[in-house]
Amino acid sequence: MSFVEELRWRGMLQDIMPGTEDLLNKEKVSGYIGFDPTGDSLHVGHLTQIMTLIHFQNAGHKPVALVGGATGMIGDPSFKSAERNLLDEHTLNHNVNCLKTQLGKFLAFGEGENDAKMVNNYDWFKDFKFLDFIRDVGKLITVNYMMSKDSVKKRLEGENGLSFTEFSYQLIQGYDFYYLWKHHNCKVQMGGSDQWGNIVTGTEFIRRQDQGTAFAITTQLIKKADGQKFGKTESGAVWLDPKKTSPYKYYQFWLNTSDDDAKNWIKIFTLKSKEELDTIIAEHDAAPHTRAVQKALAKDITIRTHSEEAYETAIKTSDFLFGNGTLEFLNGLDHEAILDVFEGIPQFNVSPETLSSGINILDLLAVNTQVFPSKGEARKMLQGGGVSINREKATDIEQVINASHLINNKYIIAQRGKKNYYLIIAE
Repeated sequence: MSFVEELRWRGMLQDIMPGTEDLLNKEKVSGYIGFDPTGDSLHVGHLTQIMTLIHFQNAGHKPVALVGGATGMIGDPSFKSAERNLLDEHTLNHNVNCLKTQLGKFLAFGEGENDAKMVNNYDWFKDFKFLDFIRDVGKLITVNYMMSKDSVKKRLEGENGLSFTEFSYQLIQGYDFYYLWKHHNCKVQMGGSDQWGNIVTGTEFIRRQDQGTAFAITTQLIKKADGQKFGKTESGAVWLDPKKTSPYKYYQFWLNTSDDDAKNWIKIFTLKSKEELDTIIAEHDAAPHTRAVQKALAKDITIRTHSEEAYETAIKTSDFLFGNGTLEFLNGLDHEAILDVFEGIPQFNVSPETLSSGINILDLLAVNTQVFPSKGEARKMLQGGGVSINREKATDIEQVINASHLINNKYIIAQRGKKNYYLIIAE
């Protein structure tokens, strides 16, 4: 199956310039997508473009990932309501390096004909003088042409207007395409549908500057079935960096999608074949409560974004919080990961010295912490078998809790009833 056919059946294709599909079917082509380094991590909103590059490489073509060290200093105005804050060079360099590392988890980089390549447009813009730019680049694209773009029109009609800095972004991205076309033989630029105006500016620049021909493809912007923006949760963006969004939360994001979204997203965000997907969807439809599509989607994308080990930890975390899983998986987690597992769960601190000398279980649960509002209530539930310490039933009101009960030498998990957890931290 060709690259364009792959995008088409997966429901990813939006716009394609005439002649693009013929070119890709006729020869091996270099094509690029730009990533804006305004942060030190990509998020799930970038995954559509990452998947596009993966399909491009799998079809035998050479993917080029452009990290915009220069354009990141300006900010893309396309369909944004306001101008972004500009970042300093040090921060941008840090972000660029982080993005390179993340993209390396999805694409096979190297020096081979089909290997992915990473470029940074700061490398060719850092010595480009302003007067040279407006003379050599600015004269080729008219203001009328630039203002005809929908993304520019929308900003001009809005309350915030459009600064010259952002207005120039279109020229800079257009020059990026020209530079890569001329020096890296990049004949195709890809991106989200909101990038169509910027991309065709590049093809026009190539035509006017060197009478060359270049091509464009855009993918659909992903939305939820209910129309809400994809990739956003109540707590914000879902990041690919495990320090920003833990593998457990990442897994839960995909697991908790609606049936309609999951059936669409499993085509877009996995590499599963039509036959595999038909089987999974049929299994799901036969027993929707098993959430077969969501589980397959969450497993696939969690492993590829993080690792098999991270996926297993996410499963064990889910089993622990919502089922009958054991505590053993906590032994391999650091402090931040432990806190992430128990986010939203009440936490109490007890001094290590108190636990070293031992403390009566009633005092621990009702005096040193507020797992129970009183020792009387703690005693009653203990005697009724409704209390667990580290997943073990506690019924003896004279039991002494000490340092030997600590998980990772730092934590005690108290459970009140079946679903109420409390994290006791020795510090």
